[in-house]
Amino acid sequence: MSAPIPFSDPPYLLGLPSPYFTASHRKWQAAIRPWLQTHLHNHAVEWETSGTLPPEVFAAFAREGMLLPALPAPLPVAWLKRLGIDSLLGGTLPVEEFDALHGYIFADEMVRSGLAGPGASLTTGMAFGMPLILKFGSPSLQERVLPDLLTGRKRCCIAITEPDAGSDVAGITTTAARSECGRWWIVNGAKKWITNGIWSDYASMAVRTGPPGSGAAGISLLLVPLKGQPGVTMRRLSVSGITSSGTTYIELDDVRVPVDNLIGDENQGMRYIMTNFNHERLAVATGATRQARVALAAAFEYVLKREAFGKPLVEQPVVRHRLAKAGALLESLTAWVEQFAFMMTKLPHQQADTMLGGPTALLKAHAGMIFKECADTAVLLFGGNGFTRTGQGQLVEMIYREVMGSRIPGGSEDVLLDLAVRQLVKIYKVQTKMLQAAGGAKL
Repeated sequence: MSAPIPFSDPPYLLGLPSPYFTASHRKWQAAIRPWLQTHLHNHAVEWETSGTLPPEVFAAFAREGMLLPALPAPLPVAWLKRLGIDSLLGGTLPVEEFDALHGYIFADEMVRSGLAGPGASLTTGMAFGMPLILKFGSPSLQERVLPDLLTGRKRCCIAITEPDAGSDVAGITTTAARSECGRWWIVNGAKKWITNGIWSDYASMAVRTGPPGSGAAGISLLLVPLKGQPGVTMRRLSVSGITSSGTTYIELDDVRVPVDNLIGDENQGMRYIMTNFNHERLAVATGATRQARVALAAAFEYVLKREAFGKPLVEQPVVRHRLAKAGALLESLTAWVEQFAFMMTKLPHQQADTMLGGPTALLKAHAGMIFKECADTAVLLFGGNGFTRTGQGQLVEMIYREVMGSRIPGGSEDVLLDLAVRQLVKIYKVQTKMLQAAGGAKL
């Protein structure tokens, strides 16, 4: 037995004190780590290489309520209790006790193999497609679909991105027009890079219900049936990493969707979508942080044993410098991610959406950049082994190909950096006007 490899876990799991994590959080982490190791991580490399997880893996997660922690906190307790779900993972955590820090721990542990694809194949739809139905779906829509979706009998994804509209959500062109009889929305267009789409029964889909050129003001959300639905064609996309997550191209040709499948009010979709971003970007940042940690810890372990020029690599000052630089960035990122999760346990949703929108965009972009630094470090220190898809460097080579899977989805990096500053300026101006109107000191 040996001590933990440096950088292999966040400080709170290495015996160091933390102001955030309670006994409930630590109990949750201790319970889910071995369960996820058995049911997910032991086979992560195999499943990522083959590109698909066996169907029974999703069934096992659904059976133990281990899809639900991907939802934003608090969980929909009333709905879960109606469905006979009182706790997660065999009584480990009562559903009413779940908070954003439990969610952070779950997101972190789901990527502990170093590969994001296997976990994403299970929970991305639950994490990002379901919250819109829970927050804005009508009672009748919820009654029709939530029992099956919350229990994992059916699956949902989120479908916003299009071939010509990625981070520019207001630029989507997929249309939904009312039928002459008034019973249906007729949907036409295409969605691209839709995670989990190939397995999903439904998509929480952004569509244009306003006239061309209406921008964000003409976007609505529809729950669009996918599997077996006339007019829907889906195919897998081949991407450079995270291959097992089921990245999908969806074509929609006169697809009929019941008018009652409108999520919220017509032409209010952009506002609803914006409420989803904090949770999505924190989840991406959390996963990127863990992947960076796995890569850096693997490199650290490698240079302890790999010899060159007559001594272990770790005795070379240039190697230690690389580890130190990446490690400092990683630990500062970890502290920031944990701080965000803690703030989300204290702020009401509406206040968090407003106050943390810009900073969360910045966090997600920053996480991608630090993930790149740690992945670069790992591959360089592994040398030729890090450039090889088999053998000692297999894992870090796979992780390296997943870096862009953090830097692009959920808002591309450059877009988010600009958005973060614009949001901060907007909040500053609003707060300044409020202070001036109240007679306070001018800033």
